[in-house]
Amino acid sequence: MRLGRFAVVFEPGDPPRAGTVSFYDPAGHALPEELDALGECGELDLALRLDGPVAAWTVPACAVPVGDADRQLAGLRDDDAPTPAAAFWSAVAVTGLHLAARGRVLPGVSPQGWDAWRVGPLDVADVERIRALAAAMPPEARAIPVDAGAEHLTLPEPEGLVRAFLDAVADTLPRTPAATWLTGDPRFAGLDPEPVDDLRDWAREVSAGVDTGLRVALRLEGRGDLGSTPLAAVVRLRSLADPALVANAAALWEGDGHGLGEQATFGAMLAVRRAAVVWPPLERLLDHAAPVELELLDEDLVDLLGGAQARLAAAGIDVEWPPGISRELAARVLVGSPPERPAEVAEFFRSAAPLPLSWQLTLAGDALTDDEMDLVAKSRPIVRLRDRWVAVEPELARRARERQLPPRRAYDALAATLIASTEVEGERVDVVADGWLGALRERIAEPDAGPEPLEPPAGLHGTLREYQLRGLRWLERMTSLGFGGCLADDMGLGKTVTVISLHLRRQAEPATAGATLVVCPASVLGNWEREIRRFAPGASVRRFHGTARSLDGLTCGFVLTSYGTMRLDAGSLAGHEWGLVVADEAQYVKNRLSGTAKALRAIPARARVALTGTPVENNLSELWTILDWTTPGLLDSVGAFRATWARPIEVDRDGPAAERLSRLVRPFLLRRRKSDPGIAPELPPKTVTDHLVSLTAEQAALYQRVVADVLAEIRASTTTIARRGLVLKLLVGLKQVCNHPAHYLKEPHAPLTGRSEKLQLLDDLLETILAEDGAALVFTQYVQMARLLQRHLAERGVPAQLLHGGTPVPQREELVRRFQAGEVPVFLLSLRAAGTGLNLTRADHVVHYDRWWNPAVEEQATDRAYRIGQTRPVQVHRLIAQGTLEDRIADLLEAKRELADAVLTGGETALTELSDAELLRLVQLRHEG
Repeated sequence: MRLGRFAVVFEPGDPPRAGTVSFYDPAGHALPEELDALGECGELDLALRLDGPVAAWTVPACAVPVGDADRQLAGLRDDDAPTPAAAFWSAVAVTGLHLAARGRVLPGVSPQGWDAWRVGPLDVADVERIRALAAAMPPEARAIPVDAGAEHLTLPEPEGLVRAFLDAVADTLPRTPAATWLTGDPRFAGLDPEPVDDLRDWAREVSAGVDTGLRVALRLEGRGDLGSTPLAAVVRLRSLADPALVANAAALWEGDGHGLGEQATFGAMLAVRRAAVVWPPLERLLDHAAPVELELLDEDLVDLLGGAQARLAAAGIDVEWPPGISRELAARVLVGSPPERPAEVAEFFRSAAPLPLSWQLTLAGDALTDDEMDLVAKSRPIVRLRDRWVAVEPELARRARERQLPPRRAYDALAATLIASTEVEGERVDVVADGWLGALRERIAEPDAGPEPLEPPAGLHGTLREYQLRGLRWLERMTSLGFGGCLADDMGLGKTVTVISLHLRRQAEPATAGATLVVCPASVLGNWEREIRRFAPGASVRRFHGTARSLDGLTCGFVLTSYGTMRLDAGSLAGHEWGLVVADEAQYVKNRLSGTAKALRAIPARARVALTGTPVENNLSELWTILDWTTPGLLDSVGAFRATWARPIEVDRDGPAAERLSRLVRPFLLRRRKSDPGIAPELPPKTVTDHLVSLTAEQAALYQRVVADVLAEIRASTTTIARRGLVLKLLVGLKQVCNHPAHYLKEPHAPLTGRSEKLQLLDDLLETILAEDGAALVFTQYVQMARLLQRHLAERGVPAQLLHGGTPVPQREELVRRFQAGEVPVFLLSLRAAGTGLNLTRADHVVHYDRWWNPAVEEQATDRAYRIGQTRPVQVHRLIAQGTLEDRIADLLEAKRELADAVLTGGETALTELSDAELLRLVQLRHEG
């Protein structure tokens, strides 16, 4: 139940914790029965505009005690569209909880003599926050009139109502045994009201002692040469009633027109006394009848700079430094470079001894010299540097004295340099590098930029687009340094021709010349061969595939092999020294423990390049696998990577960690999208439509039966492994039911028509597409479903062909040729087998018959049609069974897409960790009304 859809009002009580929060429908409608569990439901007299002028109204409402309501209201921060009143009281509740968490609560006596806690003491920022909240209060949030029976209805004053609510929150939270220790009276520890009228004088003294209405501020002033004359702290008083009203303490004691009220001198003395509790040097002021200013000793300044100023600020006491003293001294970590840049940069990072790290102090961003740091290390808290006076925090002085830090593994030092920050002693600090390491960072930090000229290689037949030239420049830069790279452009942006160009450029230098091995899915071997012969007709190309494969006589050119052949013949391939190894559709080796991934790692090469449109499909360990192949050692061991990056990002949703990882991998992974400005402006528009269809009666009954049966098995399972397997069984079974009953029931020859609205919608779509002389790709993740669709279309006389993982390579190439030639207008495709590598620009419609778990995989499949060479607008149709698991998965995929743009997470297996209740909410059939 969404509480955010209700309006909210607050009615103060005595004591404050007796106040109530009432929820009501803004339109005055009856409330759902679920609200009965929150509080007492009945009727409430309001004064508001429901359908006409402001008037008295009686509406159904549910009254909830403040102690229960504040948690409910605070939770509304996550509501996407709360009512204005709910959003308002949620903000006030959060403010009250923050004040209590900071210890801003005081014991007292309520007007009727009950024990009560209230918020206080408040600082200037607190008062300003309360006034800002009061100014933003919508009318429906204070709709309970002061006197419901009056002729003219009056609403409560906003600021008083906000303060009453904050007092009510404060009155509910300290009710623990600790309250007895704080007050010396057990009556302040229980929730039941206790008469404490005998404590009224005591409460007044407590209030006067800490809540004077005045706050101390300290203005530091220099009275001469700062090298020889100490600073003075001038006491200033600020009125909480009017935060703009500030007066020097001297004006108070002289009786001038300070405007702070008749009790200002008494309040000032109490305010100074309270400030002295936070910063003991102020106690010296209390020795004077008129505390006006304090001469600061060096140790006082050290204390202020070492943390006392922060403590004072937390207590609402501002410290203002003289404008002539700079506070711009800071520290960062400096990574030291060896004197000479190594010939093999990447090899240096793989094998070098740990690199030295040290503290470097900066003034206004400029690094200090060693002599200047020596001066800071030995100086007083105020030092003369570069013709200005500078405040030196004790920690900065220590870092100037103790400059050396533990060295870091070479790749870790590079990572800190690229991220531009690291953690030292539990604190995140900035990082810079000197010498050639600093220059290297400047050169590689932004892969899509650089000073190198944009020149296509000799021997290339064709024109590279500007972004392809930039990609070539990046690949050449990284491989020339000995690093590898992952080119992760969207499918259809020309990764193949970019790598062909890289091969041609590398042949111009003896140090980089040599044969290039391309490892790819078998389905795209023909595409690689055609592209090489088209763009590099002077380069030799052979397939290392099939029974007659051989490397005899190989010295240059291209060798094309499939992942399966590479795994079977890893020894032969590993026995050759390759100038370049390219892993196309590198997500095929995302499992680092697979035999395919191990075989790929065993092949030696002077440079390695991965190509993929989805560098991470399910979890960040896949990113580690790809980059640890292209640039071994960059991301440390997989265990260290999981602890440092994967767990904080995937589990804790640590946004800053995701941003840091992005900066670390950015030089080694170039990612461009079709939607990026200037990337592919010639591409026609793409339209994505979600088609919601209902289940037939047969599907609905089957769906509910599967949910009931498998959930019962899940609840009865006794091991985590068994439970996970059953959850996957449930998810797959429900998706099959949504596709067609015959799919789930495994009825390959049963009648199909009339049993699935998805199938009926597909018929309608194809009828329209073919009538307009269009062509369609129809993707499903299930080969069994694809065979059912093939039979159904054949029975209806619709020309269609099917490609799946078991289709032989020569037949695949023939199927692609026939479709591209317009001989067959409907192409049924298994998502796993045909979601990558194929050029099918004859299609102007793409149908996703069922939803995959990763939006990037679906987009890759769509990119079979929506790629360079496409001249017609492309329409993407996603078929979704309404009210089912598929409907909820569609929402999950949109949320996952946002994280995917950072560094992706989750997948189908993530849903196996849901609780039984969460799983039921995900899969239960909902009837849309």
